[in-house]
Amino acid sequence: MSDRTWLDAAKGDIPQWAASMPKDADGTTIDWDWVRSLDLAHGVGTIPESTPQSIHDALKADYATRERLESIIAQCNSAFMTDFDRFIGSYRLPRALAYANRRLNDNINTLLHLGEQQHLWAVSRERRGRATIAVLKPYSGSGPSNDDQGMLNLSGETGDASAGNTAAENSDVKFPTTVALDDIQDRTAAILDARAERRKAQRFQKRAGDAAMARANLSGATSPGGAALPGGAAASGNATGHHPKPDWRDAYLPGRDVDAVMGIDIETTGIDPARDYIIDVGFEFMNMASPRPAGEPETYAYEQGYYAAGDAYGQSRLAFGVPPENAALGNALIAKLTGIDVRGRSSEAGYRLFDEWPQAQAGLLARLTQQPYVAHNATFEHSWFMLNVAGYAESYRAGRITIIDTLPMSRQWDPGAVPTNEHPYGDNTLDAYAKRQGALDSAHNERHLGLEDSHIMLVAMKHHLAALKAQGKGPWGSTGRAGVGGKSCGRKR
Repeated sequence: MSDRTWLDAAKGDIPQWAASMPKDADGTTIDWDWVRSLDLAHGVGTIPESTPQSIHDALKADYATRERLESIIAQCNSAFMTDFDRFIGSYRLPRALAYANRRLNDNINTLLHLGEQQHLWAVSRERRGRATIAVLKPYSGSGPSNDDQGMLNLSGETGDASAGNTAAENSDVKFPTTVALDDIQDRTAAILDARAERRKAQRFQKRAGDAAMARANLSGATSPGGAALPGGAAASGNATGHHPKPDWRDAYLPGRDVDAVMGIDIETTGIDPARDYIIDVGFEFMNMASPRPAGEPETYAYEQGYYAAGDAYGQSRLAFGVPPENAALGNALIAKLTGIDVRGRSSEAGYRLFDEWPQAQAGLLARLTQQPYVAHNATFEHSWFMLNVAGYAESYRAGRITIIDTLPMSRQWDPGAVPTNEHPYGDNTLDAYAKRQGALDSAHNERHLGLEDSHIMLVAMKHHLAALKAQGKGPWGSTGRAGVGGKSCGRKR
């Protein structure tokens, strides 16, 4: 049984958050008394009676709770990172809210499935704008249309996903479709789209203000200190012929003195760290310049027999579980992508949940702070660590964590990442980058397991850096940086 006392203790941080963050990500004033009233440790979802209206009402209530919680969580990163006076001492409360929201999301998916079983609606998972949402449609006599889920009978036990029959079809319990659907549709996509439009308007307003300030600059060419005016030409310093524009991800590029790093990759049950679970973590170490440390084991057996450890050392593979409610629903998409079937990863089967395992979090944090860590599209890992690893947000804000990303290395410095109609910014997937850099054979594909993906990423990075150094490009070009490089906060590199 995990210790959940920290979830209640996190409410003690509410006064500091309330003083610094009065509104959520949608501009709504936060009711912090409501937050204080939530039972984060034992669940914020609604468990209904098994009747049509009860299921409808429970789903409606859970959607409303999730919308309020996620709007608060979405604002926490900005409030924490811009709290320059350090009124907010800990990121514990956002982690607690995300912990509760994951279980709430499981409850929502269970209710959706129960509604399908009782023929109240059919569920289809559809991409709408920035999100994939559950769309409820009137039941038409066909089986459930959501092939990303397993089968769940009315007692909550896992059924045979290949049997072709829902529990409702095998049950004597039959309900007519008597509930309204309009007020229980998932609003996630609309919320995210509206939020993005507000951010776009704010950026436009800021750029307009910067341009007005630049026009008022009497030098007519540069701002004070000699910096180029906003919107002026900038050298990209890339090694390719297509000269991609500078991008915010360029802050994650390595410097010319980078050496010992830890590569890391995580596999999850979805893409949202406030809704989904970490189920696989793989990491290993590699030196980009200095020799491999003496005394480390010479070989390591990866899942792929054609992988050679080479200069890598300190490999580790960690497996984590999901709550029983999540396991019961299954996840066919993740099973197909990674080979991990969450139906066998229930905490009841002995798997520990990462967000309930403080020792695993502490061990990972210790490694993340020892040297720069490298990931491909590192903002993904970073967002998950913020809401899952105790102490990570605080360490990052204090400048004790440096992040390097091989995605902008591919985008800015890889001649093979040329724009095409299919890939307007070039093909910068890990699979494509690793193949171009000789880290993955063209006959094989990215494995989508943490350790194996970490390995091909580090091998590709080392090959790429060696080629760039020989050419005097990338970090060794005119716009390259001295030192380790990468992205960190609170200190100068």
